[in-house]
Amino acid sequence: MVLRDNIKVIAPNCKGNMPWQQPFGNELIWRYAGNPIVDRNPTPSIARVFNSGVLPYEDGFIGVFRADHKDIIPDLHLGRSLDGIHWEIEGSPIVFVDKAGKPIKSDYAYDPRLVKIDDTYFVIWCTEFYGPTLGLASTTDFKTFVRLSNPFFPFNRNGVLFPRKIDGAYLLFSRPSDNGHTPFGDIFLSRSYDLEFWGQHEMVMRAGGNWWQSLKIGAGSVPIETDKGWLMFYHGVTLTANGKVYSIGASLHELHNPAKVLLRSRDYILTPELPYETIGFVPNVCFPCASLCDKEGRICIYYGGADTTLNICFTTVQKIYDYLLNNSYVF
Repeated sequence: MVLRDNIKVIAPNCKGNMPWQQPFGNELIWRYAGNPIVDRNPTPSIARVFNSGVLPYEDGFIGVFRADHKDIIPDLHLGRSLDGIHWEIEGSPIVFVDKAGKPIKSDYAYDPRLVKIDDTYFVIWCTEFYGPTLGLASTTDFKTFVRLSNPFFPFNRNGVLFPRKIDGAYLLFSRPSDNGHTPFGDIFLSRSYDLEFWGQHEMVMRAGGNWWQSLKIGAGSVPIETDKGWLMFYHGVTLTANGKVYSIGASLHELHNPAKVLLRSRDYILTPELPYETIGFVPNVCFPCASLCDKEGRICIYYGGADTTLNICFTTVQKIYDYLLNNSYVF
């Protein structure tokens, strides 16, 4: 047993009014008793809302939501909440424009992450460009969303931007993939000095090892900056006789070069167990896309359940760090 070592949050992304529910016991991670927070058919045009990005904004919270319409095509919708739990989601998709203000429309958009860097908010998601790749846009007011250059050509998914530049560079986790339901996947790190050209690619983590993450892995929520490193929640996938199972793990990355993994969960920290995770459009999925963290180190993770619902669960930076110290390996 490794002795407890205190860990501190350097840059919290949420104040004390974050969604929070006390643990029921001494759990490492615990689900909100009121899950799902967004269930089926939240608006007349939307069938399901799940993998979505959330941040504090003004006096409440704002989110960019993956919304699968009733023709099953996914798009991104804006939503607002006073408490981070009860959401009003707009019925029409976000309209992206180019730098000249001309609307840009793609065939589909899904699995957004939302991050604030300085005074600008960035959305990164999977979009269509001769196959799935990453789309990137910026906004300062959540009224005008300006499309930037796609970071990569096809095929790529699970793009996650860091909340600040390191040594003058924007940093991005991603997972190179293929044109289908990718049966493989590892996490890479890329850098850009202008959000236009991306390079200096490095391997970060490979799938494999324990069965829960043996098929593929992908970056999840925007990393949380602590004095011990960047804490990230990621998803791992295994293939069973009954299909794929998506679970959630955690990893800790070096502050100055996040391509270096310091700790990585040997076992999952959350796996599909409850009906809203095991039963749905795609069964057996827990998929993290956002995490709020306050200065006390309390964490609220937003995750998709069974590609059908949006849910939240809770933990603390200290609990995850203590767990990683005693239940970790890097390969």
